[in-house]
Amino acid sequence: MKVVVLCSGGMDSVTALHWARREHAIVAAISFDYGAKHNHREIPFAVQHAAALGVKHETVGLDFVERMFASDLLKSGGAIPDGHYEEKVMKQTVVPFRNAIMLSIACGFAESVGAEGLVIAAHGGDHAIYPDCREEFMRAMGDAMRLGTYAGVQLLRPFIAMNKNQIAAEGARLGVDFARTWSCYKGGAIHCGTCGTCVERREAFLEAGVSDPTEYASRAPLPSKPVAG
Repeated sequence: MKVVVLCSGGMDSVTALHWARREHAIVAAISFDYGAKHNHREIPFAVQHAAALGVKHETVGLDFVERMFASDLLKSGGAIPDGHYEEKVMKQTVVPFRNAIMLSIACGFAESVGAEGLVIAAHGGDHAIYPDCREEFMRAMGDAMRLGTYAGVQLLRPFIAMNKNQIAAEGARLGVDFARTWSCYKGGAIHCGTCGTCVERREAFLEAGVSDPTEYASRAPLPSKPVAG
């Protein structure tokens, strides 16, 4: 199948890019610069991996998101909180309806370049704090994409039954250079090691038994996962 891959430059989406190269014919990879504090750190890695695979890459600017939306993930928002990525405080980093906006644009792009599928690296752990990563949303969005295009563009989620450590293991099998991926929401010179996405990244490598090539400002003990309740 001809596909377009959403690739932010993070470890999940870069692994999805390499997975798609093995399983499908990639027409293009697409990234979004929406004013997140870490966009300038992650998008260059998406560009690098696409180039290494000989894949066309597009970056779409969404400057209105930073101006009009409320989220601490954005440069216009407050400080990125530290702690476990499933803590309620991490809801501060949710960008309202972000996936819907990006998938809509990417779907139109996919049909325009002759692709029949759109690959997103959504995984089983994403739903904890992100409403637009949950199964109900993804099913509805997939239906909208299929019904709203002449090509019947399919939403492909190869990692939806996986957790983060399984993606790390899959990436290792695919030969992904994880040193050239970015997770930290703070967007500093190196990964902070303490924000929710850094904690998730550290946990993933540790639980997968995969060597973590990341330089962290802090390797303080990982926080405990919050008790569901």
